[in-house]
Amino acid sequence: MIGGNEMPVDTATFQNDMTSVQSRDDVLSLLIHLGYLAYDANTGKARIPNEEIRREFISTVRIGSHDATTRIIRNSDQLIADTIDGNEEAVAKAVEEAHSAGTFGISPLFYNDEQALRSVVKFAYISCANNYIKVEELPSGRGYADVVYIPNPGERLPVLLIELKMDTSADGAIKQIAERNYPKIFENINGEVILCGINYDSKTKKHECKIEKMIFPLDSK
Repeated sequence: MIGGNEMPVDTATFQNDMTSVQSRDDVLSLLIHLGYLAYDANTGKARIPNEEIRREFISTVRIGSHDATTRIIRNSDQLIADTIDGNEEAVAKAVEEAHSAGTFGISPLFYNDEQALRSVVKFAYISCANNYIKVEELPSGRGYADVVYIPNPGERLPVLLIELKMDTSADGAIKQIAERNYPKIFENINGEVILCGINYDSKTKKHECKIEKMIFPLDSK
């Protein structure tokens, strides 16, 4: 696939979690679920969608190991917990470390737009595949939320709504969420929505994070 080939994949057996991955098809289906592979339902084949992600796979194959995988999952688990707890400093640090580590080959040279930032954030939150459904560009209110993690049915977890910015501010990301009313789509749920704004400053190479929480229904005591 790194060479440009497409691979047939049976997505029917995938269990939508990271603990039941037992076969080649499960691995490919997970990567499709995470957005790292494109899938053509007509041909039943998967492919690497663009050059940026191809570089990411090359880097992963070069440096990957079981120990590295364990560390990535452990760090992602902690990142999710810190997001839910509202630990803004820890979240910013975790995303910054994922970037600085060159995860999936995203170097500062190519880390120059929100799409590259989104790639790092999606990988940093990779453990969400266990308990969440990931939706990108979720239409809600008067716009599209960048990345939203919606708990699987039966999971007692908050929704994670992540808005990304470049060279503005994390506060600006939260302000956009409010102004465009992205949480509106969740107004009929009973539970918590975590609003997480992440900004990357291309001059200082620093990430910052702002987290707010909403409880639905809004008139609950």
